[in-house]
Amino acid sequence: QVQLVESGGGLVQPGGSLRLSCAASGNIFSINAMGWYRQDPGKERELVAAILPGGGTKNGRFAQGRFIISRDNAKNTVYLQMNNLKPEDTGVYYCNAFDRCNIATGIECEYWGQGTQVTVSS
Repeated sequence: QVQLVESGGGLVQPGGSLRLSCAASGNIFSINAMGWYRQDPGKERELVAAILPGGGTKNGRFAQGRFIISRDNAKNTVYLQMNNLKPEDTGVYYCNAFDRCNIATGIECEYWGQGTQVTVSS
């Protein structure tokens, strides 16, 4: 099992910044893609941004050029730098990671963090 521990959420004023962190630990084989998702009440989780070990990234609509995803492969940690935050960025942000847990079949194990609340309000 792999545990994902998120940190960095909180209350921030509009125009402010936050940096979310998510560290993977436990019985790790080899972490592949890592990312951040957001889930609004009554809706499905939606991609914010994802990043591969080599640095390739994919941004969802929430990123909107204001969020930057990065990772430290040595620490199995992914970050989300959130800049110029707006009230509509408010939500619960979940860390996601895929571990190459079964080399023989190529199937990867998917893990989720508990979620961290981001509230943008004056």
